[in-house]
Amino acid sequence: MTKRMKYGEAIRTALFHAMEHDPKVFVFGLGVDDHRAIFGSLTGLAEKFGPERVFDTPISEAAMTGVAVGAAVNGLKPVHVHIRSDFLYLAMDQLFNIAAKWRYMFGGRMNVPLVVRAVIGRSWGQGAQHSQSLQSFFMHVPGWKVVMPTTPADAQGLTLAAINDPNPVFILEHRLLYDIVGDVPDPPVAAPLGKAYIRRAGKDLTIVANSYMVVESLKAAEFLETQGISAEVVDPVSLVPLDRETIVASVRKTGRLIVVDTSWTACGVSAEIAAIAAERAFDCLKQPVRRLGMQPTPCPVSKPLENAFYPSARTIAMEAFSMLGRAFPDVNVPVLTSTFKGPF
Repeated sequence: MTKRMKYGEAIRTALFHAMEHDPKVFVFGLGVDDHRAIFGSLTGLAEKFGPERVFDTPISEAAMTGVAVGAAVNGLKPVHVHIRSDFLYLAMDQLFNIAAKWRYMFGGRMNVPLVVRAVIGRSWGQGAQHSQSLQSFFMHVPGWKVVMPTTPADAQGLTLAAINDPNPVFILEHRLLYDIVGDVPDPPVAAPLGKAYIRRAGKDLTIVANSYMVVESLKAAEFLETQGISAEVVDPVSLVPLDRETIVASVRKTGRLIVVDTSWTACGVSAEIAAIAAERAFDCLKQPVRRLGMQPTPCPVSKPLENAFYPSARTIAMEAFSMLGRAFPDVNVPVLTSTFKGPF
């Protein structure tokens, strides 16, 4: 059985299910008891489970992350919500010197079942200090798992999987995805970590994209189809562990690869995926790998500049034409619209 719901609602159903079945699960963080309920992802949880299991925190990321890590190593299952991933910088020691290494230092006998939900991405003029996508930072240190759900089904299933995992898990949620609607399992079920999805099949080129860039890539693929170009869109969903086999199989089939990330290209997810293609499918590549991501500057506040700062369906389609040696036609690529209004 499935049910249609928004991305944010899908996260709420996962948390509700986990908290109802396991009294060790609790949710805390900035704004979790706010009436907007983190884009609807926590609606009704405070009323159902009370202030001992759903509660707001001071603006002290390092201290509160320390509370989360301490609770996890002592057998609880905290879900720590950061309404902006940018301020995880303030908790780096807790996240990467303690949470990441605890199981390793104790030979797997101590678990750290910590889930960190962090909101990433653009819109509403978030600017230089509120728009960053830090997944490459998180991927770099062994010990953490990292997922970027794209669909409501991803959001529900990976939230449950993260809560059930003995390792710490980052769930990076793009603010432009909360209102998208899709089918999700009813009742909720955990999704496998480390499984990529082919969102659209194709034969001329592969587009590997994550999070909101999957939405833009699918819109680009629809446009490319009208121009006689068949693009396959692969969504890793899970960055750690990463499903290299699905990515490599697609590249081997099409012989061309464009990687689109929600962050900067230097030392990022796109660089890692390009390296995988070079190492495992070089003999099949008909063209050098192309990468798209944020421009190498801090994010501007101005909406027109922000639009130029990020990849879009149009820039992805233009890259595909260039890769195939074709001139880009004098036509409009459909522009995606968002219901996101801020302020967070």
